[in-house]
Formats: sequence, structure tokens, C-alpha cells
Amino acid sequence: MSNAALLLDGVEKVYNQGQPNEIAVLRGVHLEVAPGEVVAMVAPSGAGKSTLLHIAGLLDTPDAGRVVIEGDDLSGKSDRARTSARRSKIGFVYQFHHLLPEFTALENIVLPQLAAGIAKADAEARAMDLLGTVGIADRSSHRPGELSGGEQQRVAFCRALANAPGLLLADEPTGNLDPKTSDQVFEALMKLARATGLAALIATHNLELAARMDRVVRLENGKLVDA
Repeated sequence: MSNAALLLDGVEKVYNQGQPNEIAVLRGVHLEVAPGEVVAMVAPSGAGKSTLLHIAGLLDTPDAGRVVIEGDDLSGKSDRARTSARRSKIGFVYQFHHLLPEFTALENIVLPQLAAGIAKADAEARAMDLLGTVGIADRSSHRPGELSGGEQQRVAFCRALANAPGLLLADEPTGNLDPKTSDQVFEALMKLARATGLAALIATHNLELAARMDRVVRLENGKLVDA
């Protein structure tokens, strides 16, 4: 068994299966992401990168192939087992922060920890540590509407890592930001990854940022190839 944080093995996804307008989005995708490795995935719009991320994150199921998270083959597991693995093993970040507007930055990071049964004092301490790592501990008491776009996204990263997952999946996490802010958020992401040792698969259109990650793969014609 691979010791990869994420293993996609022969993953296929077809829409309108068996119909005349059948679309094969993923055609036997293979990918391994090692613990501590940050991998960029680049692809044109509509190529299927969001589908791939959803399958890797156990939000969708492949039509064929295996999805293995930290050595656990979740391909044929029950919805309950997949939900449990998704909550404990995977963090998600999207283009928009999706923070809860009525809660502070600190509270947005504390809440998923409380849901996992962590004591409030411990949850708050971890939240402050994460906010400190990305340089915005002084903004902990601010609500999302009082934060800049870059600060909101940094809080979103911290929330994704609140329960110490081994794998981070991010879909265009800097796509809604100006170049300077995008660079700041990317640096914060890399700092978090290096500080926690997690693996990350990051879909991005930003080729400059992609080149600064450990490895770049490209989704072409339903398969991943080294860029």
C-alpha cells in the first residue's frame, strides 16, 4: 500500500453515462501526493479539475478507480465512513472564503474543532496559533465583513486546517484576489503547509504561483501529466 497522503488510482468519471452525449471527464487519472508535498494542478476551464478535487475530497464518487487517503482505500466505503474520513483527514479551501459572517475569525476556526469534540480552550489556542502563523492574530476578533479579501482567505485556510487534516484540497484559492494579495495569501498557505507537514493539491490558473510549488501537474484530455 502506498504511503501517500493522497492516491488516485485509475480514477474515471463519465457524465450522462450510456447516453449519446456521454462525456468522459476523467480517463484513468493517477496521482500520488506525498506527506508534506504541495502540488499544483493546472488546467483550462471545463477540463474537470473541480470534478477531480471533489472525487479526491470524497464529495463525489468515481465511476472506476480508487481513492486512497493516508493508506485507507475509501472507494467502496459507506457514506458514513466517507463522511467521517472527510471530516478528519481533509481540509477544503475554495475561491470564496465561505466564512460564517456572524462569527469572528477566531470563532470560525474554533467551531469545526468544537464539532469534533475538542475542548473550547484547546480549540481557541490552536486557532490563535494558526492565525499567528499566517500573520493575522491581531484580527482574531474581527468578523469576515471587517477583514480584507486576503485576510478572509487566510482565515479560510486556518479553518480548513483547524482539525489537523493530513490533506488540503484547494480550488483556485487566490483566484478572486489581486496579484499582490494573491502572493501574500500564497505565502501564508505555504507557511501553513511547511509548519504542519500536510500534503496539498491546489488547482490554480496562476502559472507563476504554480511554479513555486513542489510539483506541477496538468489535466489534459481527462488525464494528469507532469507539466
